[in-house]
Amino acid sequence: MKKIWEFFENMEELVYVSDMETYELVYMNKKALETYGFYSLEEIEGKKCHEVMQNCFNPCLICNNQELTPGCFKEWWYYNPVLDKHFMLKDTVLEEEGKRYRMEIALDVSNKEAWGNMLENCQNLETMINEGLRIALLEETPAQTLEVLLAYMGRALGAERTYIFEKNEKGGDDNTFEWAADGVKSEKETLQNVPPEVCANWYRSFNVRRHIVIENLEDIRESDPLQYENLKRQNIRSLVVLPLYAGGKVIGFFGVDNPPEKLLDYASNMLQIMAHFIVASLKRRNLFRELERMSYCDQLTKIGNRYAMDDYIDHIEQGQSIGVVYCDVTGLKRVNDREGHKAGDRLIVNACENLRQVFGGYGLFRIGGDELLAICTQIEEKALWEKVERLKRNLRENSIEMAIGAAWKKECLPDIEKMMAEAEQRMYLDKAEYYQRSGIDRRT
Repeated sequence: MKKIWEFFENMEELVYVSDMETYELVYMNKKALETYGFYSLEEIEGKKCHEVMQNCFNPCLICNNQELTPGCFKEWWYYNPVLDKHFMLKDTVLEEEGKRYRMEIALDVSNKEAWGNMLENCQNLETMINEGLRIALLEETPAQTLEVLLAYMGRALGAERTYIFEKNEKGGDDNTFEWAADGVKSEKETLQNVPPEVCANWYRSFNVRRHIVIENLEDIRESDPLQYENLKRQNIRSLVVLPLYAGGKVIGFFGVDNPPEKLLDYASNMLQIMAHFIVASLKRRNLFRELERMSYCDQLTKIGNRYAMDDYIDHIEQGQSIGVVYCDVTGLKRVNDREGHKAGDRLIVNACENLRQVFGGYGLFRIGGDELLAICTQIEEKALWEKVERLKRNLRENSIEMAIGAAWKKECLPDIEKMMAEAEQRMYLDKAEYYQRSGIDRRT
C-alpha cells in the first residue's frame, strides 16, 4: 500500500518527508530528488534532512518540528543558501504506523514578482537572520565570516552589492569587504581612502544615531552633490546604509545597494540587527591580526622572526634575482655579562636599526639571539654589494661590531637554502677575522 506522501510524486513543488525523531529522510519526490542531485530514493537512505537540505551536521536552528501538529499546515517563507532560492514552505505532521513524520512542500518563489510579494508579507526576519549567522559562523576566520554574511544578505535581499567601509587613519573610508551579484562590477579597489567630504553628510547622521535610506538617487542630487557623483558612478539607484559603532564612536558603515524598492524597509531592519554582529566580527578580525602579527614579529626588534622568514620564502616567485645578507652581532655575550641584558638588548636593537636603514623595504628577520637576516628579492648583484659596504660603514660610524656574510644569485629558487648556508658561512669567516684581528677571546 502506498504511503500518503507518494501521491505527491509528480508535483512541481519540492516535497520531502523525514522521521521527526531521527531526522532521517524517508521520501523525496521527483522534483526534490532532481533539485538536490539525486536519481533514486535509495541514494537518500540513511541521510538526514539537515545534511541534505542545509549542508549542516546538526539539526537546523530554524527547525519548526515542535510547532507542527497533524492535520494542520504551517506556512512560512525561507531563503535557502544551499540552492540560492527563495521558497514558500508548507509543513505538517503525518502519522504512519505509530511514527511521526515531518512533510514539507516547498514552492520556488525566486522569480522577482513572486519573491517581492513573499518578502512584502514576510514575518520571518529573525529566522532569516539566525540562518545567516549560523552559516557565517561555520567559517574558520572572522574575515571569512564577514564575507559569507555579506553574500547571504545580498542574495536574501536581492541586492546588487553589500559592503563594509571602515574609517582609516587618514580620516577617509576604505571598502574592506564587498560582495557583488553575478554580472555586477566590483567597486572595492576604486573605493579606498574615499575623501572624508564625500561621506560627511552621512557621518553627521551617524553621529546622531540615524541611518541612511535612499529610495531614489536623484533625490540627493542637489542636497549632497559629492555623494551623488560617487554613487552615480557606481550605478547605484537606491541603498540602505547603517553606521558601525565601537566604544561609542562611529568606526565605519555597511550597506546594501539596489535592493528591490519594496524591500528597503525590510533591508533596513535586517541591517540594524546585523550591525552588532558585524562590529563583533571586525573586533575578532583585529584580534586575529594582532595575534598573527605577534606570532610573526620579533618583539624586541619589531622585525620578522623565523616564522615570518619561512612565510616570506614561501611567497618568493620563481625566477627572481635574490640577495641574502647574514649578520651576527659580535660581542653580545661580553656585553650581557659586563653590562647586563638590557645593554645587550640595546645593542641588538641598534644593530637591527642599522640593518633597517640600509635594507629597509626588503625582508628583515631576527632568526636567533644575535643573528639577523636580510632577504632581498629583485635586486641586482652590484646593488647588493653596494648596500653591504654601506651597512659596514654605518656600523663603524656607530661603533657596532657585526659580522656580515652575503650571497647573490640571478634566480633564487629552488636553491635559497643553499644561498643562506653560503651567506652564513661567509659571515662566520668574517667573524673569525674580526676576533683574530682584535685579539678578543670569542668565548667571552
